[in-house]
Amino acid sequence: MKATEAKFLDFLKKSPQFVIPIYQRTYSWTERECRQLWDDIVRTGRDEAISAHFVGSIVYIEKGLYQVSSQSPLLVIDGQQRLTTVTLILEALARQLGDNEPVDGFSAKKLRSYYLLNPLEEEEREFKLLLTQTDKASLLALVKQKAQPSNHSLRITENFAFFEGQVKNLGADLPALCHGLAKLVVVDIALSRDQDNPQLIFESMNSTGRELSQADLIRNFILMGLEPAHQTRLYEDHWRPMEVGFGQEGYGSHFDSFMRHYLTLKTGEIPKVRAVYEAFKSHARMPDIAAAGVDALVADVHAFAGYYCAMALGKEADKRLAEVFRDLKELKVDVAYPFLLELYDDFANGRLERADFEAAARLVEAYVFRRAVCAIPTNSLNKTFANFGRALRKYRYLESIRAHLLTLPSYRRFPGDEEFKREFIVRDLYNFPRRSYWLRRLENHGRKERVPVDEYTIEHILPQNENLPAKWREDLGLEWNRIQESWLHTPGNLTLTGYNAEYSDRPFPQKRDMKGGFRESPLKLNEGLSSLDKWDEAAIRNRAERLATMATGVWVVPSLQAEVLDLYRTRGEKEANYTIDDHPKLAIGSPIHELFEVFRKEVLALDPCVSEEFLKLYVAYKAETNFVDIVPQNSRLRLSLNMQFHELHDPKGLSKDVTSLGRWGNGDVEVGFSKPEELPYVMGLVRQAFERQMGNGEVEV
Repeated sequence: MKATEAKFLDFLKKSPQFVIPIYQRTYSWTERECRQLWDDIVRTGRDEAISAHFVGSIVYIEKGLYQVSSQSPLLVIDGQQRLTTVTLILEALARQLGDNEPVDGFSAKKLRSYYLLNPLEEEEREFKLLLTQTDKASLLALVKQKAQPSNHSLRITENFAFFEGQVKNLGADLPALCHGLAKLVVVDIALSRDQDNPQLIFESMNSTGRELSQADLIRNFILMGLEPAHQTRLYEDHWRPMEVGFGQEGYGSHFDSFMRHYLTLKTGEIPKVRAVYEAFKSHARMPDIAAAGVDALVADVHAFAGYYCAMALGKEADKRLAEVFRDLKELKVDVAYPFLLELYDDFANGRLERADFEAAARLVEAYVFRRAVCAIPTNSLNKTFANFGRALRKYRYLESIRAHLLTLPSYRRFPGDEEFKREFIVRDLYNFPRRSYWLRRLENHGRKERVPVDEYTIEHILPQNENLPAKWREDLGLEWNRIQESWLHTPGNLTLTGYNAEYSDRPFPQKRDMKGGFRESPLKLNEGLSSLDKWDEAAIRNRAERLATMATGVWVVPSLQAEVLDLYRTRGEKEANYTIDDHPKLAIGSPIHELFEVFRKEVLALDPCVSEEFLKLYVAYKAETNFVDIVPQNSRLRLSLNMQFHELHDPKGLSKDVTSLGRWGNGDVEVGFSKPEELPYVMGLVRQAFERQMGNGEVEV
């Protein structure tokens, strides 16, 4: 490595050409970063006391150490954003200056000849800076003062327009800009391909400047170490199509999320949002993945990225599937994408019929929505969908999905019709985060011609006004205030209309009979309102019950015959016939009976999802699976905590590592206690095992 301090413009002038390798991210500075640099340059230029302004480093690779006489391009691995932004400023300044030269060395001809172009070279060698793909064509068009290509770079064109405006606003103060540019200083860092490790240096620099996304780091990890021809082939065949598929704006915001879902599917583990890059590196280095080679890995990522774009970004060509994906996206079922990616892959490769794929996706939608309506905590959904694929029997694909949903434990349950209807009737769905979603789904279910629900607004039939008009109070009766508070935002009182402003707080008969009123409404949601004389608690409940019944036909619970479902139940579920009577050491009158009763009460109170199961040799307490087991002993309770010993925080040192020891119960941690006063501390250890299994609440829904 060779590092020297240099004036930015001198550095540009002496360097033959800067090339941004294809593995680098595209130009990503926004107006915020551009404005900051602009303000720094102008402030520096106006202040004679400031002799220099440092703007960072430019790190590049050459075949050997950098030599000024060399004509080979410099491959930039850090500094693209600054190089590109200063180039845009110089081009904007050149256009404003024309033949004028307010400061020595600053005329349009000199700026272009010294810093923007190599005037004696031809074709691409003519340009001082070559970006990648879309950015490249847009920057070259600017420097040559030609029209932008049709698929132009948004960042290049928007930032150039910003600088053009700023230069024009300077008016007679252009010398300040010229002096500021002349004072810019960088650290010129030349790397030797033979002696330096560009990947390690690149990673170490990720903490400075505009932070790289996880996708940027992954792309560089894959491509940087390859030979140029191999880089180009992989980029053009796979990575570039992915960038185009996600779109210029979408790539940065969506690719990281996709990669997290992809890795969850491939590894069964959910990487932290900020650790996707590290998780990808670990995945790529797995023996089977490494043996298949980088080409196979990138091709696989490319394929699954296409599935994700189809589902999450509206790129699906099949009309029926596109409709399902739109509903899932509006419901914000991000947590299900690992499972949906597996389904899409099997669909794309002929292992899953299109109709079964659609039905399976609708089951996912119904599962998530029903649970939301029933206010079931969402902290288990990540793991539910991350591990769903393990339950599939792909020779009976859709049946196994239905069976798995029906056999999930209580806290992961698929709410049945009675529970769903009961909660739907009374739930505040006006303040539901996706309220337009459920109203649209109800209205358009079964319709061949979809109603454009977006053109309607939500109407409270019983008004929201706290100062309810006298006619409304009269119709509701003496308990009008309770009725309004209880039913105002529930489905029975909510509908859609194009006449919300006209309805206002009018009495119900007027809302019914006016022009555009309920009597004339073409919406299915408003059926039956025309026959009512008044809108009171009974009317609201009756309509809510009708809508709830309709909802069970929209968000359908899976159905299987009992004998078929029984085939999917685990042997333990079928044979769990033991009771407390099978454990004499826990019986009334035994030394530890009272201790056991207090302990089981505390454990079952951790969460409604916790269940108790008596087995032949121990008692199991389960959430997702066993998190603590009790092995009764003569004078104490011996607990097995289902977690690794090093994960447990046990300041008193009460626990024991039994990783390599044979024992009853599940887990690598053993804890014994015999006194009631030890229970609070022991429950702190048990709670750790429970919370670890529940995923500590992390979820995306």
